Amino acid sequence: MQPSALISSEPEPETPSPRQQAVLDAVLALMVDGGDPLTMDAVARRASCSKETLYKWFGDRDGLLTATVRWQASRVHAGRDEVDGLDAVTLRESLLDFAESWLAVIAGPTSVALNRIAIADAGSRRSSLGGIVLANGRFAIGERVKPVLEAGRAAGLLAFDDSEAAFRTFFGLVGRDIQIRLLLGDALDLDAAGIRSDAARAVEQFLTLYGQAKP
Repeated sequence: MQPSALISSEPEPETPSPRQQAVLDAVLALMVDGGDPLTMDAVARRASCSKETLYKWFGDRDGLLTATVRWQASRVHAGRDEVDGLDAVTLRESLLDFAESWLAVIAGPTSVALNRIAIADAGSRRSSLGGIVLANGRFAIGERVKPVLEAGRAAGLLAFDDSEAAFRTFFGLVGRDIQIRLLLGDALDLDAAGIRSDAARAVEQFLTLYGQAKP
């Protein structure tokens, strides 16, 4: 499924080079494996590069983790390209594209491992990974989706007072209890067809709550 053309409120972070992407994938693989501690040494070994290169590219461990979370979040289609107008079909497709891609990302073993580590680190205060995931995951995605909702309101397709409240409603309708169940080890059967069905249901529920006929 091709991403729909959406509206972006902020410029996207610079896309990592293919070699940098391989490093970020190595960080995610370490998280999934859960073996070695997530140190610069472990990442350098896994990615077959030097620590000096890691520091040059990402600055420090927090910079590497920030780039990793952004790389994972970039798989969610949310507010990438500016459009001049928004009709009912485009709005529905945009919301569906976000919902479907977000569900596919959070249901994967990579996001489950990343979020488990972030929660554990936040609880023990061992690192700033929890804050990094929050800022570059949920909050950043919200800032990319809210302009789409606001464009829908400007076009007379949606009615709401607060775009943050509207996004939180949509986010809750899409996610339901899926993420917490996955984090707690529930073996949910989420195939592509099921994800698309869940996403479509969430979009219809959101449009029932906030949608209105264009004048």
